[in-house]
Amino acid sequence: MAPSAVHEDMGTRIEEALRQRFVHHSTSAETYGAEFAALWRAAADHSLGGKLVRPRLLLDIHRALTHDHSASLTPAAVEIAALIELLHYAFLLHDDVIDGDLTRRKGPNLIGALAANAPAATDEGALHWARSSAILMGDLLLTAAVMGFARADVPADVRGRLLDLVEETIIETVAGEHTDVALSHGIIRPDLSTVLDMSIYKTATYSFSLPLRAAALLSDSSPAAERTLTSVGRHLGLAYQLQDDLLCVFGDHRAHGKDAFSDLREGKETAIIAYARSTETWAQIAPLFGSADLSQRDAETLRELLRVCGAETFVSDLIGDQLDAVHALLTEAELAGEIGEDAAHTVLAMVSRLQGRRA
Repeated sequence: MAPSAVHEDMGTRIEEALRQRFVHHSTSAETYGAEFAALWRAAADHSLGGKLVRPRLLLDIHRALTHDHSASLTPAAVEIAALIELLHYAFLLHDDVIDGDLTRRKGPNLIGALAANAPAATDEGALHWARSSAILMGDLLLTAAVMGFARADVPADVRGRLLDLVEETIIETVAGEHTDVALSHGIIRPDLSTVLDMSIYKTATYSFSLPLRAAALLSDSSPAAERTLTSVGRHLGLAYQLQDDLLCVFGDHRAHGKDAFSDLREGKETAIIAYARSTETWAQIAPLFGSADLSQRDAETLRELLRVCGAETFVSDLIGDQLDAVHALLTEAELAGEIGEDAAHTVLAMVSRLQGRRA
């Protein structure tokens, strides 16, 4: 099968596994009333159709680690990949509530859609209903994902290790989100090391280390291979988040589809800002940073000041350091026989995509 056909088949099988789960839960929810069943259907509409970055990564690496590309898309691997996407959507729902967001993917998110269609007497009531629904659905999807791992059709020892991995992932992701909120309100000092740790916990752990480690467990790889892929995932995830921060401030909003200056208006504590705080230019940046009514002109001035102080170059270099570390880890792991050439090349293909990312 050609690589493009394999990739398409992978996405189709993941989507189908997710769809079946939502159909099952939507049907079961009818017992508790039409509104509850409608919430499940709305969640399905907003969760399906994504890029499937995390489940595709798991299946790509699983194929490479098993050395049998024709037979490696096992039902168990597809199911675990789908559960990771379910976990991702649970986190997104809670994140949208925390951030107060009403849009995602250039359209209304679940909260925005529910609020727009709620028959509440007031806009405030509709928004409270929508946010409450998102919190509750996030809880339900988080539970469904964990229970899915607990029931996975894999050997008992693998299931136990997968559950340990999921528990660790949830704890680290919540810890990262908790730190992020604390940073945004000045409860924790926004130094660079804290910001980088937060990015690893909030993004790298579940978006990269989780699918890579799960692939290693499902393919019965060695503990050494799993450790290597854990480190690779952390470096890849940090590079991804740092790149996202750069795109949000310096990128083309027409390509990435986000508010061009939302991070600057919200006062988001990123590595860009942590570095800028250490420069003399911060005295000029501080009065503008975090202003909710930041004008287009002032936002452009702020962006230019961040360039002048060296923050853009600093973070670009940090991204390069993370990707260099991935290359070094993979080279060492190949030489030691921990992972094969196929797996290394699969990860490096992702590095190449990251380096050319614009959205």
